[in-house]
Amino acid sequence: MTVQNSATPSLTISVRSGTLLAALGVVSFSFSLPATAWALVGFGPWTATGVRGLLAGLVAAACLLAARVPVPGRQHWPGLLTVAAGCAVGFPLLSTLALQTSTTAHSAVVIGMLPLATAAVSTVLTGRRPSRLFWAAAGLGALTVAAFTLQQSHGLPTLGDGYLFAAVLVCAAGYAQGGRLASHMPGWQVIAWGVVVALPVSALVTVFALPVEPVHPTDRAVVGMAYIAAVSQFGGFVMWYRGMAAIGVPKASQLQLAQPLLTLVWSVLLMGEQPSPLAPVAALIVLGCIAATQRARG
Repeated sequence: MTVQNSATPSLTISVRSGTLLAALGVVSFSFSLPATAWALVGFGPWTATGVRGLLAGLVAAACLLAARVPVPGRQHWPGLLTVAAGCAVGFPLLSTLALQTSTTAHSAVVIGMLPLATAAVSTVLTGRRPSRLFWAAAGLGALTVAAFTLQQSHGLPTLGDGYLFAAVLVCAAGYAQGGRLASHMPGWQVIAWGVVVALPVSALVTVFALPVEPVHPTDRAVVGMAYIAAVSQFGGFVMWYRGMAAIGVPKASQLQLAQPLLTLVWSVLLMGEQPSPLAPVAALIVLGCIAATQRARG
């Protein structure tokens, strides 16, 4: 995930602490796909999406109330709605649906396109004109992921691939808008308001899905659900945004380059998967493309 944020005066932590927080944010996000797969052991995809959003929204609402955060101005609500739709509803649902047919290792490579997609959406929002190096690297990254998915599916993209590509697009829009909003309010408040705005949708999905989808709350499923609700959808963002505020976007983005590879490692250690030999190769090429786009944007 690549997001842009501006340092806020209230965040006066050291560079070392900021680097640690940003790194912890990256590590926390790298567990999201395996944790979602664990949650699917005991919950259906719609139930998992609804419950994680509901729990995250309640935690975020409690934090906003405890901090006595005022309601954002009217001019911020279109962006917050995009954050809610992309980060709190769209990406969780689409990535969860994809994991019903795709492995976490395969999904990690496709989701590795998210920083590139976010950068592209951000250029549209800001009206900047990136260099040819930016677009060349972004194009190579996109072609690499497309070739990998087609090779894995024997020439035709699967339904899971469709869900993943859609997840990347909606989440990129949410991250780009979140990065823009973070220049006007603390980053943690952006994601907090995003999941709070999505609470009605999360509650409705939960109410309608629970009676329909079977629920088997095993220990692994409960742990996975708790993780994606408390960390993937809220807590990880708090560490990530605060770390970015301390060390700046470029340095934090370099730390995030490790996320797809970390997820590949967790897919082996936690899920017992055997990724395709091409998975780490594709992930490394995509990471190189992301690094090139970051340099081009800088």
